[in-house]
Order: sequence, then C-alpha cells, then structure tokens
Amino acid sequence: MVANLLPNETVRWEAYPSWSHFSWLYLFTFMAVFRVLLGIRLGINGWETWLGGAITLLVCVAILRRWAHYILTSQRIIIENGLTGHTLQELPINAISEIDLKQGPLAAFFQIGSLEIHTPKNDQLLTLRGVNNPDVLKTRLEAMMSPSPHSS
Repeated sequence: MVANLLPNETVRWEAYPSWSHFSWLYLFTFMAVFRVLLGIRLGINGWETWLGGAITLLVCVAILRRWAHYILTSQRIIIENGLTGHTLQELPINAISEIDLKQGPLAAFFQIGSLEIHTPKNDQLLTLRGVNNPDVLKTRLEAMMSPSPHSS
C-alpha cells in the first residue's frame, strides 16, 4: 500500500518503525506477565486483569508500529498512515538541506534510530522514528541528494 506515486517515480525503500522501537512497552508487558505468573503461583486473585493488561500492551505495540509507514521514492520521502493509507507528511528529495541521525545508547544497541530531515529555511521538519540501520538510510538519502556527476 503505497501513496499516490507521481509519473516516473519508483519506490526505493519502505519500512515501518522497528519492533525494537517499542522496547519500553515490552518492559511493561514483562512486568504485567510477571504479576500474572506470581498471582497464579501464589493463588492471588486478580491475575486475570494483569493478563488482560499484558495482552492490551502487545496489541498497542502492533497498532503503533503500523501507524507510520515510511516510503522513500526516487523523488520524495513520504510518511503515510499504515492503517488507513492517508499521507501524513511528505518532502521532496531536492528540498532536503540536512539530515541528522538521533540515536541513544539503547537505540544504538538495537541498531535503530531516528532521522530528522530539514529543509534549507528549517520551515519543515520530517522525522523518521525507530528506523532499522538508520546510518544506511542516511547514506542512501545523502547519495540521492547529491547532484549526479553526469548532470549539468
């Protein structure tokens, strides 16, 4: 499901945010499951509620991950809602002036990060969050921004 492509426009890369991007939700899910196991083991009432909470958290992760669909085409970057297919934000490749890679220690461990893409006047900011191997995508974008040696 790709946004409306322009004539002669091809998709070069597309992805959803990484599963690792939601590791904080996994931590809360683990804590809820621990409470479930503890409740079952010790015969404490109410563990069913904790199980429901753990399942709800996992459903939230699945929905949140599909919320943003990142698409890099030969002419632009598109962020569309992965659930509805509506375009949320887009930016032509030739309008990009700078790409910043944001990556903390935990994100570096999981090999994920966010790319902040700026325009020359900083009037528009496009952020791709939770991207797998963001350094590779940044290099690819910078190569696409560079003028071809054969163009005049």
